[in-house]
Amino acid sequence: MVPSRLRRTARGAAVTLTDVPRLRLALAQVNPTVGDLTANADLVASWTRSAVEQGAELVAFPEMVLTGYPVEDLALRPSFVSASSEALVALAGRLRDEELGEVPVVVGFLDRCEHDLPRLGRPSGSPQNAAAVLHRGEVLARYAKHHLPNYGVFDEFRYFVPGDRLSVVRVRGVDIALAICEDLWQEGGPVSASRAAGAGLLLVVNGSPYERGKAGVRHELGALRAAEAGCTLAYVNLVGGQDELVFDGGSFVVGQDGAVLARAPQFEQTLLVVDLDLPAAVEHDDLDEVELSAHGGTVFSIGRVTLPASDAAGDRADADAGPRLPATGGLAPQLPDEAEVYAALVTGLRDYVGKNGFRSVVLGLSGGIDSALVAVVAVDALGADAVHGVSMPSVYSSEHSKDDAADLAARTGLHYRTIAIGPMVTSFLDNVELTGLAEENLQARVRGMTLMGLSNQEGHLVLATGNKTELAVGYSTIYGDAVGGYAPLKDVPKTTVWALSRWRNTVAAERGETPPVPESSITKPPSAELRPGQLDTDSLPDYALLDDILDDYVEQDRGAAELVADGFDPALVERVLRMTDLAEYKRRQYPPGPKISLKAFGRDRRLPITNRWRESAPPA
Repeated sequence: MVPSRLRRTARGAAVTLTDVPRLRLALAQVNPTVGDLTANADLVASWTRSAVEQGAELVAFPEMVLTGYPVEDLALRPSFVSASSEALVALAGRLRDEELGEVPVVVGFLDRCEHDLPRLGRPSGSPQNAAAVLHRGEVLARYAKHHLPNYGVFDEFRYFVPGDRLSVVRVRGVDIALAICEDLWQEGGPVSASRAAGAGLLLVVNGSPYERGKAGVRHELGALRAAEAGCTLAYVNLVGGQDELVFDGGSFVVGQDGAVLARAPQFEQTLLVVDLDLPAAVEHDDLDEVELSAHGGTVFSIGRVTLPASDAAGDRADADAGPRLPATGGLAPQLPDEAEVYAALVTGLRDYVGKNGFRSVVLGLSGGIDSALVAVVAVDALGADAVHGVSMPSVYSSEHSKDDAADLAARTGLHYRTIAIGPMVTSFLDNVELTGLAEENLQARVRGMTLMGLSNQEGHLVLATGNKTELAVGYSTIYGDAVGGYAPLKDVPKTTVWALSRWRNTVAAERGETPPVPESSITKPPSAELRPGQLDTDSLPDYALLDDILDDYVEQDRGAAELVADGFDPALVERVLRMTDLAEYKRRQYPPGPKISLKAFGRDRRLPITNRWRESAPPA
């Protein structure tokens, strides 16, 4: 815990209130759409009604649920900031008019700091990532995020100004402090201020993107901060896809002792309703500021608002309908690794397609493992009728590859057609003399042009089928297999592609269904089939070894000397690292795809294209 000292600006005696009934809290884990203020307000109203029907006395929604998250440079548009504030006020009135106004609702939104003066290095217009408490048709309290993340996928220093005021709302005799996402990930600040303010519950609203293994880290962090705040902690998270980011939900409540009291499922819109026995509030009528001496002398002002306990939904339910139904909260199981990653891919693709107004997708089916897995993910995300697979054999395509593509289509029920590219390639070569690699790449580009033509003609979104390993070393063709509007495997290494395919087949078999991925697509040596007898291993190391090196270099930023010290061959290290460095220009032109790793290409790993720095491996 960060040491603190209290600055008292008025005098008065502390008074302990009598014990209060337990608080029924509803955490609304929902899927908003960036920029769609009307639909997002509908979402809040609908889930609030469901929470009230379950007897909730406090309802909490995720970070910036009203605007969607992240809004990126929309935060710098005064018109959008104003629209967010106006939508918040309108939402408060709507909840009152729909007889939902007696239950306090915590909503994340985009606000503006009215007192911040324009200055160099601050976002214009002083936007803030904020949360508000709505009650009886009014915006009762506001809280602005204090800690602004500026790493990985986050650029919040670019968009927001920090808040320095802790909001504490008293609901049914319990003091509830508000915090937003990164406020939980950093020591001090709002968490320590919550303890000093005597909060009985720390309510954290979040837009925390998915990464492999992150759910466990969140639970550990929640337990740590609950102990630091000296109270129970409730964590509500977004769910759904937004461009490259996928939000996995997994909202939870953790006690001061670190025990997880309730947990929502991952990747599902849901309402986690839980009854909490919380300590009665203590009057602090002599405290309106707290200075965190171990946190750079930051001074938080404390804004307190009290709601009459008699207005809470639980009291009305008790009076009008007798004993209320038990809360629906429980401990949803955490998904195992492959199930979690697969769910992230399905969620990301489904929401990218739906939120951008597409009704169907099209992709090339080569018979290989990558296109097979993309097709299966697409069918699971959208339904077979919305997925169109195209086999585009060349003169070098093997019969088993063509058979595997047709077999996958039959297993999944997707729409399937064959368009032979041989005549198109021949026609091009009759007019432009190309040989070697240029001729090989022409085949990929003809396939890409064919898919884009079908997209324009029939309105499909083209799916690129490349994986992270290929993207890392440049094993893709610009304007060929790299074309598309979305790339489901962009952040999935080749070895994980195989693992996910085997897992998906196992799940199907356990359900008594036909495994969707043909076994031969999993077991045969991978090949682009752009020349006779071609195999990926002609140009690349074994994929298990290659992924091992790339994990160190890309995910962990380890240099060549460290890799050699770990036992990797120096010549191989230099070769792989050089391929990775030289392929940066290709990655810049690749479609977006769902982030599942610590460091995805594009949003996380950003390197200059024009760059002469090269890692040199020392001799073994």
